[in-house]
Amino acid sequence: MKYNFTSGAELLEKCKELNMTIHELCVEREAELTGISKEEVRDKMRVSLNIMKNAVEKAVQEDIKSMGGLIGGEAKKLTNFRNSSAKTVCGELMNKAMAAAMGTMEVNASMGLIVAAPTAGSCGILPGAIVTIGKEYDIDDETMIDALFTASAIGAIITRNATVSGAEGGCQAETGAAAAMASAGIVEMMGGSQEQAVHAASHCLQNVMGLVCDPIAGLVEVPCQGRNAIGVANALISAELCLSGILNIIPFDETVAAMYKVGKTLPMELRETALGGVAATCTGCSLTNKIFG
Repeated sequence: MKYNFTSGAELLEKCKELNMTIHELCVEREAELTGISKEEVRDKMRVSLNIMKNAVEKAVQEDIKSMGGLIGGEAKKLTNFRNSSAKTVCGELMNKAMAAAMGTMEVNASMGLIVAAPTAGSCGILPGAIVTIGKEYDIDDETMIDALFTASAIGAIITRNATVSGAEGGCQAETGAAAAMASAGIVEMMGGSQEQAVHAASHCLQNVMGLVCDPIAGLVEVPCQGRNAIGVANALISAELCLSGILNIIPFDETVAAMYKVGKTLPMELRETALGGVAATCTGCSLTNKIFG
């Protein structure tokens, strides 16, 4: 296949060989794989972008309560805090990104419509980053769609060579991969190079390497929502580092391999079984009993 790639190194090599950006190559690859036109490929991604936008807005405008009752209203609280006279610790942009990420998780936990990118448990990070940056700098939808394709390229590589499953690799695989995808998309959206985008993804994975998956009551609510907020911050920080010229000394592909190895060494109690971490605390167990009787 002319446009296929299986690693970060091959992705960059193909971009250079064909004189394409990451998003252009990803669109061509998808068209080649599916047999549909590039226009149809972009139309499908446009649907995903609109779902992301709607999820971000829904949590701020409506009172949402999760199925398990552990989360709901956090996006509104962050937004209200930002709009009050109080001084934000993280600044307005980060507050907006955190609210978007946490709000999307509220929509997910209340059985609303989200895009699992790459998973439902990390669904707030990509929209939290891309949609927020898009709004902040008045970036048009087509450019945001480009960023989502760049993110998709990173996700495809991680999925092929490692995992994005918390049950297999811990939360590092879910929120780490989502942050890596988002950060790469932001770099390209903000005018960075292909190399900077891939290095940003490497930063993100290393920043949360070893992060366990310990959902209380086995629900994708706590600590998942907070980790989506951390994930979007990870994406923004990593993008800023690379855009300023601070690249990673460990190649992306080696980072992906290391993340996978670390995930495989995590005990099963720390891989989405709700038998370890905060899920196994006294409070975590009492909440589980309260939810399930």
